[in-house]
Amino acid sequence: VFVADAVKSESVTEGESVSLNSSFTQIHRDEEIEWKFAEFLIARVKNKESVFYSRSAEGRFRDRLKLDHQTGSLTIINSRTTDSGLYTVSRDTTINTINLTVY
Repeated sequence: VFVADAVKSESVTEGESVSLNSSFTQIHRDEEIEWKFAEFLIARVKNKESVFYSRSAEGRFRDRLKLDHQTGSLTIINSRTTDSGLYTVSRDTTINTINLTVY
């Protein structure tokens, strides 16, 4: 059984950084958080270590992602219009979705 929140919306001006809130207050050492853009896995926190998939999503996020190890929130640096779309963050049985629009 999966629990999903309503889709949240975020917007940002092109070139600015944007933080996508995972809605998790804390990540425990043995938990795993995954971020996806559309169907592409782009980042993961596991055992408090970040892994970025720079070749995923046609390489569009290369060197532009940061993860907060405490909350699992994802920051996109120097946003581009091609970053617009649906992002999902999952932990165990919880999935949160964010619709990002870059103007």
